[in-house]
Amino acid sequence: MSKRDYYEVLGVARDASEEDLKKAYRRCAMKFHPDRNPGDAAAEASFKECKEAYEVLSDGNRRRAYDQHGHAAFEHGMGADGAGAGYADMGDIFGDIFGNIFGAGAARGPRRGADIGYVMELSLEEAVFGAEKTIEIPTLDECETCDGSGSADGKTETCQTCHGRGQVRFQRGIFSMQQACPHCGGRGKTIPNPCADCNGQGRVERTKTLQVKIPAGVDNGDRIRLAGEGEAGPAGSPPGDLYVDVRVREHEIFQRDGDDLHCEVPVRIAQAALGDTIRVPTLDGDVELRIPAESQTGKLFRLRDRGVKSVRSRKPGDLYCRIVVETPVNLTPEQRELLEKFEATFVGEGARRHSPRASTFLDGVKGFWDRMTS
Repeated sequence: MSKRDYYEVLGVARDASEEDLKKAYRRCAMKFHPDRNPGDAAAEASFKECKEAYEVLSDGNRRRAYDQHGHAAFEHGMGADGAGAGYADMGDIFGDIFGNIFGAGAARGPRRGADIGYVMELSLEEAVFGAEKTIEIPTLDECETCDGSGSADGKTETCQTCHGRGQVRFQRGIFSMQQACPHCGGRGKTIPNPCADCNGQGRVERTKTLQVKIPAGVDNGDRIRLAGEGEAGPAGSPPGDLYVDVRVREHEIFQRDGDDLHCEVPVRIAQAALGDTIRVPTLDGDVELRIPAESQTGKLFRLRDRGVKSVRSRKPGDLYCRIVVETPVNLTPEQRELLEKFEATFVGEGARRHSPRASTFLDGVKGFWDRMTS
């Protein structure tokens, strides 16, 4: 009987990511695992089929070989590289996949320190031009007394539980499982004389001060990774990473939309009616903007390359200026008199040609009432 396509077995597309593969395998495991289907030979066969598919597709070299040659890539003792490499240690797969489902345990070796998240608020200018910020984060840092080893005298002993392997193996039904040694935490070593300052953990609570360089062009929601700046690992194991999530505060003038900027520019009635050249702000300083005569509220002007240089493309966006015609306030008696005289010139049907929007509105109202009364 010919084997089914591995992608079909897991129910994923051929371009599925590693995370997609893992999720698909977990679903398969939850459904067909023998512990959940005791005595069901069909379920056990399906489980083995899923396991075999995941073994191949989760390994980059094997997946490439399978994509190129199909099942033939692993016949006659061929491995992923075509040189008899064989399959991986099954303990690795069970440690990675079933650790969170059936309690099989952690991956091989001492666990690294935890990753840390930090939310950094930036002004629009800092996000656009870049900045260097000083932050303080409470974390577990390497113990200075023992240099992170956890040992007061620097001496360690081979763990008597796992005999230095860092892993213990146990039987679960027909499967052999392995997990990090609970006695030494996967290190393979124990500490006979623990450091008094960190109680043998190799790390202590501390507030750490860091300088974070923000690249120019970051946007709201971007994430910056600082490798090795997370929590120190237990007893000298590798540290985690620090992830800085960017939050950009609202700006009093500009609104950002991707690489473009938008702003509203107030103009006086006379400027809009007669036309004018005004100064408008940009992130690089003021520039001139010509307002044509008879411009209406909402008219949009595009200033090319006056937006943001993206941290990804480095091509600048544009600045869009939307004019808003303002109604004058706090009028002097002279100004009020002039406006009254000006308004008095808009009489009769001829006045409609000076107010295009009002004319359209009045025509719409007339059509509405005609339809209502017909």
